[in-house]
Amino acid sequence: MSATDTADGKVGTGTGAATRRRSPAVPERRRLFGRRGRDTALTAGSPVALLLVWEALVRTGALDARFFPEPSAIIGQMWTMMGNGELWEHIGASMQRLLLGFWLGLVPGLVLGVVMGLSRPLRAAIGPLVSGTYPIPKSALLPLILLIFGLGEMSKIVMVAIGVFYPVVLNTMAGVMQIQPIYYDVAKNFGARRWQVFRTVALPGAMPSIMTGVELGTGLGLILIAIAEMVGAKTGLGYMIWNAWELYSVETMYVGLLVIAVIGYLLSLLISGISHLVMPWRADR
Repeated sequence: MSATDTADGKVGTGTGAATRRRSPAVPERRRLFGRRGRDTALTAGSPVALLLVWEALVRTGALDARFFPEPSAIIGQMWTMMGNGELWEHIGASMQRLLLGFWLGLVPGLVLGVVMGLSRPLRAAIGPLVSGTYPIPKSALLPLILLIFGLGEMSKIVMVAIGVFYPVVLNTMAGVMQIQPIYYDVAKNFGARRWQVFRTVALPGAMPSIMTGVELGTGLGLILIAIAEMVGAKTGLGYMIWNAWELYSVETMYVGLLVIAVIGYLLSLLISGISHLVMPWRADR
């Protein structure tokens, strides 16, 4: 056998091995793309299908148009309100309150959750207070909050903060407690201080639970801001829905509900994107 044949054989063998090693990756990429394409089609198609069925039921008289107006009429009302700026004003007011209340509830909930997860005495002292007040309906606290903070902006912001605080603190504490003790032991053996343990062990280890709490808290905050704006507010999506009910403008009521649903979905996508950034090891799940 010549050197050329031997070289060709080696090249051929190497190429065949490389081909065999690469070939399983192609179907995997295709399956991944197909799965994502299917999920995207279902995500976009299910709301459209629901609206089409709704439209058909109203036009055939199966649904009473007085209470369930056609989606085409609702979308038309939405375009009108967007054109005259009324809808943007209400969206801006609600989002500003939601953003301020979100941070007001997130930061204390995050810090307290991590500290309670790390400290058994503090968990024993504060845990019953958090667990005991959590089941109280947050909307039932609105009269008390209005009594303390008045009818101004602060009462709406505090309502959102309360809604965000509880899911964040409970999920953060649970996430910290689920971290294996060996990680804390390693940090102590290397002389890590409390702040370093907090920053390098507790916070990253509890991040999946923290992001779950953030998502739950954001959704609850969006619910509570709509409730709070129905009382003592002159702007916001909650006020728009309540005022439409008083005027019996059913299409406007549905516009408010639809906008809240869209905002909730967009916030969910935003939090999911942030989760992929802070937890890149979970990006493919």
